[in-house]
Amino acid sequence: MEVEIEQIGPQERELVLIRCRRLTEEVREIEAFVKSRQGSLSGQRDAKQYEVAVSELYYIESVDGKTFLYTRDAVYETPYRIYELESLLKPKAFLRISKSMLLNLMKIRSIQPAFNGRLTAVLNSGEEVIISRSYVKDLKSALKGG
Repeated sequence: MEVEIEQIGPQERELVLIRCRRLTEEVREIEAFVKSRQGSLSGQRDAKQYEVAVSELYYIESVDGKTFLYTRDAVYETPYRIYELESLLKPKAFLRISKSMLLNLMKIRSIQPAFNGRLTAVLNSGEEVIISRSYVKDLKSALKGG
């Protein structure tokens, strides 16, 4: 498969075009990856409203009834509930890893065993998050493409 990249002007619409003879699993994976990089969520920080790109999110956590969006450099509060974001972001490579946390699978650098059947995910930012043992099976399945 060849890859071509063409730079366009600021007024032109960006487009990813996949030309293929058959719609294979590989083509579907490429499509899913491209779609996972689209979209944004609203969040608030320092009394200002922001649109946070989904592709910039590392994880989402619910603490004391509030939901927070974590990027490499900032934390935003969002009005959404964790269960709402779970259904919204599942097609975008996010997975629940505990009762209160969703993780962006595209931001995982490595996974290590922890105690009591849990796992530790080391993120590209260097931060570590714990994957509860009841969600380990789902994580393994998602990483295998299931």
